[in-house]
Order: sequence, then C-alpha cells, then structure tokens
Amino acid sequence: MEDREAQVLTGLPMDERLMRFINKEWKDVEKRFEQLASAGNGPEPVVKWSDFGFCIGMQQSPEFAKEVLMAIRGRGREFKLDITRRELHSYWHRLTDPCFHSRVKIFFDMCDRNGDGKINDMDIKQAILLTASANKLSLSHEEAHECAALIMEALDAEERGFIEPPQLETLFKASLSSPPPPYHQNNYENDPRGKTRSRLEILFRSYWKRAWITVLWLVICFSLFTWKFIQYRHRAAFEVMGYCLCTAKGAAETLKFNMALILLPVCRNTITWLRRKPTFNSFVPFNDNINFHKVIAGGIVVGVILHGATHLACDFPRISGSNRSIFWQTIAVRFGYHQPSYIQILATTEVATGIAMVMLMTVAFLLATKWPRRHSPSLPRSIRHVTGYNTFWYSHHLLILVYALLIVHSMFLFLTDNVTEKTTWMYVAFPVMLYAAERFVRALRSGFFDAKIIKASIHPGKVLSLKLHKPEGFKHKSGMYIFIQCPQISLFQWHPFSLTSGPEDDHLSVHIRTLGDWSYQIYSLFQEAILSAVKEYPKIYIDGPYGAASQDHVKYDVVMLIGLGIGATPFISILKDVANGLHQKANCRECNIARGPLKAYFYWVTREQSSFDWFRDILWEISKTNQKQSIIEMHNFLTSVYQEGDARSALISAIQALYHAKKGIDIVSWNQ
Repeated sequence: MEDREAQVLTGLPMDERLMRFINKEWKDVEKRFEQLASAGNGPEPVVKWSDFGFCIGMQQSPEFAKEVLMAIRGRGREFKLDITRRELHSYWHRLTDPCFHSRVKIFFDMCDRNGDGKINDMDIKQAILLTASANKLSLSHEEAHECAALIMEALDAEERGFIEPPQLETLFKASLSSPPPPYHQNNYENDPRGKTRSRLEILFRSYWKRAWITVLWLVICFSLFTWKFIQYRHRAAFEVMGYCLCTAKGAAETLKFNMALILLPVCRNTITWLRRKPTFNSFVPFNDNINFHKVIAGGIVVGVILHGATHLACDFPRISGSNRSIFWQTIAVRFGYHQPSYIQILATTEVATGIAMVMLMTVAFLLATKWPRRHSPSLPRSIRHVTGYNTFWYSHHLLILVYALLIVHSMFLFLTDNVTEKTTWMYVAFPVMLYAAERFVRALRSGFFDAKIIKASIHPGKVLSLKLHKPEGFKHKSGMYIFIQCPQISLFQWHPFSLTSGPEDDHLSVHIRTLGDWSYQIYSLFQEAILSAVKEYPKIYIDGPYGAASQDHVKYDVVMLIGLGIGATPFISILKDVANGLHQKANCRECNIARGPLKAYFYWVTREQSSFDWFRDILWEISKTNQKQSIIEMHNFLTSVYQEGDARSALISAIQALYHAKKGIDIVSWNQ
C-alpha cells in the first residue's frame, strides 16, 4: 500500500477501516479496466472474469478475488465469463460501501457456498484455507478444522450448528476494534534523563565517536602530506620536477600511514580485548571497525591516484625531458650521470613494483565492492561467474604480495640513499606483525577448540541450524559471533556467524542461511548428511568469540531489538541472556548477578511464515522463563499477511485473537 493511501485510511472511522476489500478510487479501477478491455459480443467493452482481481487491485490473490466476484454476483445465477464497465462500477460501489454491515455481508456470502443464509464449520474451514493461501500462510486441514471449531464455539452459543451475518459481524468487530495496549509515558518534567532532545543533540550523541576518529585521521593525513610537501619543496630535485614532486611525495607519506593503519581495524582479537576495557570502549567506536577499514581504503585510493598519476604524468616526463645542465646540477648523481628516457624510467625496480602494486590493489578493491561481492544479478553474466564472496576472499589475499612489493618499492628510491628516509618499514612493521600474530592465534585456537556437532537441523528457507559442544574454556557474551571453517569446502575460508546460544548454555548454536556460495555449499553438505542419516556430520572448526555491537546491550536499562529475517540471530542470544538472568535472580535473590536490561522489546520482521520455525524452540523456552515477570516483550511481524483491516486478513486476525485468548499462543508464529 502506498503511504498516501495508508494515511487516508488511518483517518477513517473504525467501521470504514474494517473489512476493507478495495483501496482504489473508481478512476484507478476504470484505468485498469481500459488497459485490459476488449470488444465483446455487445456494444460495450468487456474484460474477462479472471481479470477482476487485477481491476480492483487483488491481482496477487486471484482465488480470493474470484470468490469475491461470485459472492457479489450471487452463486445461484449463471456464471458470466465477461464483465462490462457498468457491472464493474456496480461491484466497486458494493465493495467500497461505507456501511460495515454491507461489507461483512459480502464476506458472509463468500463463505455461504449454498446460499441458504447460514454457514457451518465446513464453510468456515474453507474460508480459513482460502485466506491462509491469500496471505501465504501454511495451514493444514487439521489446523483449519481446529480454528473453525474455535469460531463456532465462540459464536454458536446455542449450538445450532451454524452462524448468521450478525454473529460474524460481532466476531470481526471484537477482533479488530480492540484498543491497543497502554503505553507508559515518562514524566519528562521530573526525569531529567527523559527530557526532549534537539535533533542536533541526537546526531551528536549518535556520531561523536565516529566524528572525532575521522577528524583525527584526516588531520594526521593532512599533516603528513604537508610535512613531506614542504620538505621536498626545498630539495634540489624540485628544480627539475617542481610541485609535482612535492605532491607525489606528500601522497606517498599518507600511503605509508594508511597501509599500516588499514590492518588495525581487522585485528579482531585485539579489538575484542580492547572492547572489554571501559576506558577505551567509552570513546573508541569499535562497532564501526569495518566501516573505518573501508574509509581508510578510500584514503589509499586517493593517495595512489595522487602519487602514481603525478609520477607518471608529470615527474617522469620532466626527468627525461629536462634541461641537461639543470639535470646534471641537481639529480644526475642519482641516475649514474645518465639522463634516462621515459621508457627506461618505467623499467626501473621502483616503478615496476609500483605499477604491480597498483594492479593488484585495483583487483582487490574492485572485487571487494558491493556488487561483485554480493554476486549481484545486475552484473553481466560473463562477469558474475568470477564474482561472489569466494572471489572477494581470495583476491583480498593478493594484498600479501602488495605489502612485500611495498617494502621492495621503498628500498629503491630515485632521490635518496639515506636509510632514515626509507621509513615505510617503520610504519608497517608493527601492524603487519600484529595481524600475522592474530592469524597465527586464530589458526592455533581453532585447533584447540573441538567443534563436535551435537545436532544439525534443516529449516525452511534453506537455514541450517548447528548445535555444537561447548569447548572447555570457551567463554562468550551474548551478541558475540564466531568464525566457522569447513575443510570439505575450503581449508582457508572462515565465515562469521552470530551465536544464538546464551552465555550460560552448555552448548553453542548458530543459524546459517544460504545467502552466498560458501553458505550454499555447507547447507548442501549437511542436508545430504541429515537425509542419508550418516553417523558423523561434516567436520568443522570454530574460532572466537569476537565482540560485536549487540553485546553493548548490557549498558542500558531498556533495550529495543529489531531484527529482519535471519538478521535476528544476535538478538536471540541476548534474549536468552536476559531470560537466564531473570531465572537466576528469581532463584537466588542474594546472589551477585551482573546488572542487565530491566526491559527488553524484541521486534522480528520476516517475509515468510516458515521463518518462525528457525528459533521456535528457543523462543518457547524464553517465553516460559519470562511468564512470571514479563520483562521481555516479543512481537512478530509477517510481511506476507495483508494489513490489519484488509478483507484478506480479517479472518486470520479474528482467529489470532480467539486462539491467543484461549491458549495464549499466536496461531501464525506459534509463539506465546
């Protein structure tokens, strides 16, 4: 639905918002009619009855639209294959009738297949299956029968075996017009923390960490550039190459710094360790480490363009084409008293290594961008074959060669033999050693952690759930993630997945959805193992845990967790942690238990009903723990179900209300 239409509907009286068959104005319906109209047997243009759904905006629910048409026309009449403009206008008037009773009567006639003015449990069952199909819900005949019986129990108080329009009208009004739950408003006048903040203050609180780090980085880059620029302004070589030399050398100094700095944001063990330190965590935006890694990469691109372009387009032509006397008086000694040609300069070690680095970095950078990495369908088919996460991962390791070439490149400089000016190794030594140590620790630790698989499950939507034995000494906080490697797929690839198990659980669990080439391969391996009932699952290794933004939930009294699809995985661990904390506090009031959120709101938005199966057992467990204190509120939103008040979802909403009132369970998500 468009935002404009939603706003209009919100302003309507309650009766006009309930049991809504159509949102379109007659001119929109007429326009659609004209798109499909053809000359029939008579003088008027007509459309086929199968196009009725398209004309009224129900093209995604053709079966439902067909039943609506039959209800409006009357089931006892001869079924006409065509619809004229005049008939369609008459149908539109009935479907948009402001009288709620009239619209309920249409829905009643949809259920009343024999036209006797009464509907029984079998009629209701058929209507339930029809609306479930329209909303892409999976509902068995047994479940539909149970829901029909529940409606008959609620409405047929006299046990006559049927219901009539007034009773159905009561059902819809009761389910759709119930008032929303009360909201607790803070008294901002008495609570200084709840005062209204300006937009500027909100932006400052949200981005000040990122801002000061970015500004500091820019200041350092600018300072290094300026320092080297001024230094070479006073060198003899300036007489030959001018400001091109100053620009190239200034850019080179920023490149040294950025080539060293870019490794630090991906030193995950170090970041996880620093994240635990309140002093650092209070002012360093560890949650944006990958974003900062990308920003530095952008700085490297700018530096490479400035450094390489000024050398190739300005410095080298000036060296080869400079006045011979000026060349001999300034830089001839650096070239063995031989003025080289442009081609001879390109053949030197310095330039050859520089060009090789640029080529390798270009490949790594392009394959790390969004479209190649995500295997975007917008790319040409010939290019798509060499894209994807695997290509990104392997191409990024070309940077090992880049760092080796960088050291060689820095040792062979045209204009100096002074070792103190060959400072590249000083910049990169510590970051390279730290990163190499991190990779060594990861490889060593993955060998110590025995990732024994307790259980593997396949869920709808191609989701793989793994329950692992918790290695001895493995400690994690809710919201953290681990890396997983499967040797049968690749000996080198490690992929991150959020832990869905709580810190107090005696096992580890992850949920993997097939969104790329590696995840598809591991899903296929375990699917084959599960279906063939083998004794041993494919071998996997784990590394971690590593810190993530979601583990900061412990800092707040109230947390709101919003997950989209499989993106809800880190929040499952947080909910389990909050629930376990409640359980411990209830059983041991005097125990010293770490303070956590006092209230947690979990909103999970998903496209398909089958997605609720991914975490059903875990959410059931959380619901049972939470029943007494109600600290956790869980809300599930299924985007395939039509908006509340739509005729296609009206019966589903009514059943949800009845089922939850009787059994405390949501019939759609099957959660409490």
